This record gives sequence, structure tokens and C-alpha cells, in this order.
Amino acid sequence: MRPVYSSMVAEVGYDDETKSLLVRWARGNKTSAYEGVPEEIALDLADGKIASVGEYMNSEIKNQYPHRYV
Repeated sequence: MRPVYSSMVAEVGYDDETKSLLVRWARGNKTSAYEGVPEEIALDLADGKIASVGEYMNSEIKNQYPHRYV
């Protein structure tokens, strides 16, 4: 897991085996796994290659990939 600069997300990581994007939320300290996310998307979030982590989560990940809390 890597910390990211966001008021919505504290850390992101990627599980190669399950191809899951792991997201630890800034509020509530819960962690979500989004299954089937391409590794490039996870790297974009972790490396700060996007303007806003929250906006990217909302437009490219939420409601696009199956989600569960871990």
C-alpha cells in the first residue's frame, strides 16, 4: 500500500494474484478491494499520474468494478 494525496483516499495498493485494487479510505479506516482492475489504473493512482484521486475513483473505478470490503 502506498499513501496518496487525497481527502477521500489514504492509501492504494494492488494485489497481482487477484488483480484487485486495494483502497484504504481516509474516513472510517476501511479498506475496499475492487476486482478485475488493470494494474495500469492502480499504478496511475499510486504514482499520482492523475489530477485528483477522488475524481478518478468516482469516474473510472466506482461502479465499474465489483467491490467488497476486506
